[in-house]
Amino acid sequence: MRTAPIAAVLLAASAAAQMHLIEGEKIRPHVRFLAHDLLEGRGVGQRGGQLAAQYIAAQFAAAGLKPGGPGGSWFQPVPLRIVEAAPGARLSAHASGKTLEWRWLEDFVGTSHQQLPAAQFDAEAVFVGHGITAPEYQWDDYAGTDVRGKVVVLFTNEPPSADEKFFQGRALTYYGRWTYKYEEAARRGAIAALIIHTTPTASYGWQVVRANGRPQPQVRRKEAEPALAFAGWITEQAGAQLAALAGERLDDLLKAADTRGFRARPLGRVKIRGRMQFRLSDVETENVVGFVPGSDPKLSQEAVVLSAHWDHLGVGEPVNGDSIYNGALDNATGCAMLIEMARAWASMEPKPLRSAWFVAVTAEESGLLGSRYFAENPPIPAARIAAALNFDSYSPYGRVRDAVLTGAERTSFYSAVQSVARRHQLTLKPDPRPEAGGYYRSDHFSFARTGVPAFSVNMGNDYEGKPPGFAAEVGKKTAARYHQPTDEYSEDWDFSGLEQFARFGFALGVEIANLETLPARADAR
Repeated sequence: MRTAPIAAVLLAASAAAQMHLIEGEKIRPHVRFLAHDLLEGRGVGQRGGQLAAQYIAAQFAAAGLKPGGPGGSWFQPVPLRIVEAAPGARLSAHASGKTLEWRWLEDFVGTSHQQLPAAQFDAEAVFVGHGITAPEYQWDDYAGTDVRGKVVVLFTNEPPSADEKFFQGRALTYYGRWTYKYEEAARRGAIAALIIHTTPTASYGWQVVRANGRPQPQVRRKEAEPALAFAGWITEQAGAQLAALAGERLDDLLKAADTRGFRARPLGRVKIRGRMQFRLSDVETENVVGFVPGSDPKLSQEAVVLSAHWDHLGVGEPVNGDSIYNGALDNATGCAMLIEMARAWASMEPKPLRSAWFVAVTAEESGLLGSRYFAENPPIPAARIAAALNFDSYSPYGRVRDAVLTGAERTSFYSAVQSVARRHQLTLKPDPRPEAGGYYRSDHFSFARTGVPAFSVNMGNDYEGKPPGFAAEVGKKTAARYHQPTDEYSEDWDFSGLEQFARFGFALGVEIANLETLPARADAR
C-alpha cells in the first residue's frame, strides 16, 4: 500500500498544491446557479434537469477533464420511464359490509412498477410484518404463506435488537429499506404492497413520503421482471383504520412484526381495492461523466470514482405558493464541490497513479437509479474501480471538527482514510443515526452492491467557534428544508465548510489513487 519514495514525494507535493486551489468562493457560484429558479428544481426528464446536466458537462470540460460517456460524449444515457398517477387514483379497504376510502396524498401515495397505463385489483390483504426473508438471521416473514395475487401490508424497517449479530443491532440493514420491501413482495408474486408509515419506523415524516406522489422515474422494466401493480404507502392513521377494520390494533401489529417467530397472516377478511390510471412517458436522462487519466501506465487502467447527484424534485405541489423544489443543499452543494475537485485533479502535475472518474448522476431521488445504472454499466470493469466516494448535501454554516464517512469502516483501506482525516484535523465519528439506514440511501451504495469499496463523505456537526446549541439549530433548519421548496440558496451562507470537505474528499481520492497496491476487498454491502 505504498508508493515509491521519490514518486510519493512528487505526488504528495502536487496534490497539496492543487488542493489549496479549492475555495469556498469558487464553490458558491455553482450552488447559486444549480439552485436557481430557472432550473426549476432540476427534475429528471424536465428542462431544468437538462440545463443542470449541460452546465456540469461544460464545467467538466472547462476544468480539463476528458469526456467519459459513450462515443466520446460527456453523457451516459440512462433509459427511464416516467410513471405519473393520473387524477382520481382510488384505494379502499372493505370487509363485512364496511368500506374505508382513502384520499390520494392525504392518506395514501405510491406508483406502479408494472409500468402499464392502469392498475386494478381487489384482493385479500395479508399482513407480512416487516416483509423480510433473511436466512442468515433465521427470519422469514413469508414462511408458509402464499401471497401470489394478494396485497401485502407491512411496516418498513426491521425487527429491533441490541444484538449486533442480529440485523446488525441498532444499525439498519438493507432488509429495512422500503426498496427491499417492494422487491421482495414482487418476487413473492404479490399484486400490491402497502407500507404503513410511522415516523419512528421510516425515520422521516409523511411530508417526505408525499413526494412519491410526483411523477416517478423508473429504469425501464424488462418484460419478464416481476413487478407490483401498486407499490404504495399509507399513513399511520390509515394503517390504524385498516387494523381496526380487521379487528386489530396497529400497535399490536407492530409488536407482532418485531417478535421472533412471526408469520404472515390474513388481515381478517379485509380486501383492498385499487383503481388507478397512470401516464407513461419514456425519457433519456443522463449521467454526466468525465475523467482524468492516471500517470502510471499500468495503474491508470484502474480508477477512483467521485460522484454526486445532480437531480432534485423539480416542480411539484406548492407550499406557501412556491412550487419549485430547488435542492440547494440537496444536492447543488455536492455537485459544486465535485466540479471544483475535478478542476483541482485535472491541474495536478504529476497526476495521481490511477485515473479518476467524476460522475454527476441522475435520478438519485427516485431510488439511486442513475448511480445504479452507472455502477452496473461502468466505462471500465467494476473490478478495476479501486473505490467510489460520494458527495451529497453539505451544511453552509462554517467549518467543523468532525466527519462521518458512511461506509468507510466497511472497506479494507480504512486505515488510509483515518490517516487522511488526521492530516485534516478531523475526528471520524460513527453514523449518529444508523437506524435510519443512511448507508443504503446514498449513491455510494449502488457501487457497494457491485462489490466496489464505497462510502459517502459527510460533514459532522461539531462546528468551530459556534455557541452551544448551534448544531441543534442547524439540524432543525436542515430537517425543515429537506425535500421542500424552502431548500433554496442564500447569499449569506458560509462556504468554508464546503471548502474544507471538498479538500478533504479530494485528498481521500488522491490517497487511494496513489496506493501502489490495494488491499483485498472486503464485502462492504
